[in-house]
Amino acid sequence: MDNRQALGSWLSGPRAAAEEAGVDFGYRGQQLGLPEEGPGSIARPGRRLGALAVDWALCMLIAYGLITHRYTQVTGNWAVLILFVLSVLTVGTVGFTPGKRLFGLRVASVRGGRLGILRVALRSALVCLALPALIWDRDGRGLHDRFSGAVQVRI
Repeated sequence: MDNRQALGSWLSGPRAAAEEAGVDFGYRGQQLGLPEEGPGSIARPGRRLGALAVDWALCMLIAYGLITHRYTQVTGNWAVLILFVLSVLTVGTVGFTPGKRLFGLRVASVRGGRLGILRVALRSALVCLALPALIWDRDGRGLHDRFSGAVQVRI
């Protein structure tokens, strides 16, 4: 291995270096028994971030229009609380938030079916903390999904 390959493997990360060495990780969701593509497959990060942006904008609009009537730090604080309530109510009942529905996603239990209300509340609280949602496993699930036994799939 020359210096360019060593530098390239360092820049691309351990997964790319392992794949180049012949390790087969499979596709995202294979360990969970989900299909590789189409309905029921793991949601891609772009769709998930888009759905979160729509939900956050909706929560900011509600906080601005109904509670604070101007944009301040308090508006953002109210928006976090509204996001928590929105997530618990919508994911707990129909399995998706308005943003997730718009992007064709839903939250399901790893075992199949819907999540229980306590798991939805745990997942929603972790999403509001933000950091657990930014740490992903090799299937593309954030810590908030792992801790609650959930997976975001395409509809």
